Amino acid sequence: MIQPLVKTNIKSLNLIHQGKVRDIYDIDANTMLLVSTDRISAFDVILPTGIANKGAMLTQMANFWFEKLKHIVPNHLTGIDPISVVNNAEDKAQLGSGSLSRAVVVKKLKPLPIEAIVRGYLAGSGWKEYKLHGTVCDIKLPTGLQEASKLPTPIFTPSSKAAVGAHDENISLQQCANLIGTEIAQKVAKAAIQLYTDAAEYALTRGIIIADTKFEFGLDSSGVLHVMDEVLTPDSSRFWPLDSYKVGSNPPSYDKQYVRDWLESIGWNKTPPAPALPDDVAQKTSEKYLEAFEKLTGKKLNA
Repeated sequence: MIQPLVKTNIKSLNLIHQGKVRDIYDIDANTMLLVSTDRISAFDVILPTGIANKGAMLTQMANFWFEKLKHIVPNHLTGIDPISVVNNAEDKAQLGSGSLSRAVVVKKLKPLPIEAIVRGYLAGSGWKEYKLHGTVCDIKLPTGLQEASKLPTPIFTPSSKAAVGAHDENISLQQCANLIGTEIAQKVAKAAIQLYTDAAEYALTRGIIIADTKFEFGLDSSGVLHVMDEVLTPDSSRFWPLDSYKVGSNPPSYDKQYVRDWLESIGWNKTPPAPALPDDVAQKTSEKYLEAFEKLTGKKLNA
């Protein structure tokens, strides 16, 4: 079995941030190196077990979408070969290559302090709120919708970015405007909905429903809005197989569900430290990520 890369150790560059999945290294005043590891988190806790090739799959899927959707809004990619910014064999090996490349060189942007969530179907916390109040993030929806119903139009439901270890909180459109300014908030909402709409239409042709997703945005030194971080991966989206979709029930998804189900089954209290995953759970999760990657991109991971 492939040994997952759960932590990088790039000696050519200085580590400036380690997130749940990505390790970020400083290159110069304008650029950074993002390396997607095989780490996986559940219930906001990073697990000690990695998922084989997850970092490469996330990177290549995000790159696919960045290219496909670049007509809507600029993105953070520079086009610089990641291998060119490190200078020893061990560092280069950690970045991967070809379809197994797990790194990108990106622009340094000023991140906006929100997550731009777009929902096209009624699921998860949105379904729970709708059952109680007929709303999703206080947005009134038609009566009579069921779990997994397609919404009349996609809705923009931003959240504030929480501190490490805390949960993001849904915020109103007015709160979003207060945080980032009315003009930028309007641009973010328009771009996020268009990104989701175009991606969702394409994904249907590949047998996948994108029920909802989240985007992150930042501004360059000229104030131009860019989409950044990752886009439309199983980590940032809820993907459902079209052939098993049925209104009125929660469809299976291409994501961490095997992990969450196993953690629930053992009664873990959802606080650190997280338990190690059994090999079969890690393997099934890797297979789900791979299935989504191949369906959406039409590519093989080892091509």
